[in-house]
Amino acid sequence: MELIERIREAGVVGAGGAGFPTDKKLDCKADVFIVNGIECEPLLRTDRHAMEQHAERIVRTAEVIRDHIGAKRAVIALKKHYKEAVEALSEQVKGTEVELYLSESFYPAGDEQNLVFCVTGKVVPTGGIPLDVGCVVSNVSTVLNIADAIEEKPVTDKLVTVAGSVVRPVTVSCPIGTPLSKLLEAAGGAMGDCRFIVGGPLMGAVTDDLSQPVTKTTGGLLAFPKNHMILARKTFDPARETIMAKAACSQCSFCTQLCPRNAMGLHVEPHKAMRALAAGKDLPAGDVNGIFSCCDCGLCTYYACNFGMKPGKAMQLLKSALQKNGVRPVKEVRFSPEKGIGQKRVPTERLLQRLDLKRFDKDAPYAGSISCDHVRIPLKMHIGGPDEPIVRVGMKVNKGEPIAKAKGMGAHIHASITGTVLKITDDCIEIGAET
Repeated sequence: MELIERIREAGVVGAGGAGFPTDKKLDCKADVFIVNGIECEPLLRTDRHAMEQHAERIVRTAEVIRDHIGAKRAVIALKKHYKEAVEALSEQVKGTEVELYLSESFYPAGDEQNLVFCVTGKVVPTGGIPLDVGCVVSNVSTVLNIADAIEEKPVTDKLVTVAGSVVRPVTVSCPIGTPLSKLLEAAGGAMGDCRFIVGGPLMGAVTDDLSQPVTKTTGGLLAFPKNHMILARKTFDPARETIMAKAACSQCSFCTQLCPRNAMGLHVEPHKAMRALAAGKDLPAGDVNGIFSCCDCGLCTYYACNFGMKPGKAMQLLKSALQKNGVRPVKEVRFSPEKGIGQKRVPTERLLQRLDLKRFDKDAPYAGSISCDHVRIPLKMHIGGPDEPIVRVGMKVNKGEPIAKAKGMGAHIHASITGTVLKITDDCIEIGAET
């Protein structure tokens, strides 16, 4: 069986959050293959532990993918201070042509386009993908899922960090479809009255619903006291923000000056988004193409704005308005990257201090696998629409058995536990373990 077919059959998607079907991403030719182990968001530890424990498999699989896409280089990227992971990978790349790229710790170092620029010096154009400059980037957990796919093992489990205001931060492996409440239990529960973020503290989504399931792209569950500033920063009331923009935005442009994508020459100008918001306009004046290059990293909102406003949210409003009006990005790199781009990078340590997250930046040691006797497996864990169930209620299924087939840009879904199909809805398939 060919590599692409094995990946397709295993239901591999981008595990770092994008959820793009990996069989489609790797059905190409490129010059450079990059394994992204930088772990963009602070507080998360999944990539770090994956590299510490599975260095040999990561290096071996990187070689397989490099050869498959005809690349000249295979590069594994991680942060310098991941000492155990650096040691493990350094040992495994000996005698191979696989390279290591060791990054400083800044945010958002793990942004795919930033990583391509750091490794190759090339800028992915607005509206483009790394392949436009001869690169393919895959998250380290995705690479491990590909390693499993080569051995004909489907995607059934996910590595997740549980941290923040919890009794004992941990990183665990769990069946896909496990309720978030089980992850919280594995960390000893929350400390005090908390709300939760699924994902990282900056780009993750706030939730109070711990019944929602772990998906193929879930990377973290973070608990924070309800009065913590990070939660307030993540809320957005357009009416209030319009008043704030009119009253307080001085157009200092510090948000634009610190924008990582703008520094790469992609003409991302969040200060103009704030100007449009204050003026009550759907679109800013002038060239709007750079809006499409905003990656929603939130640096402008969480760090740059000294008045506590949310230019990143304004950018997302404008991007939605453009898409609604049928405007599509033009592939371009508007300017040359700034010569002092390295001096504009925000150290992760400083970001943690600014957001009062430093007290939560603790080790989350790998604690093994947790079991679950009832899973709710979403039919949409990828871009595109939901997949099509191929099982029926009452059917017995074994872990790893296909339960839904891909539709359009989807990816096959497999049972994450052995048991009986209890319920099928438009959104999910529920399985209960044998008792």
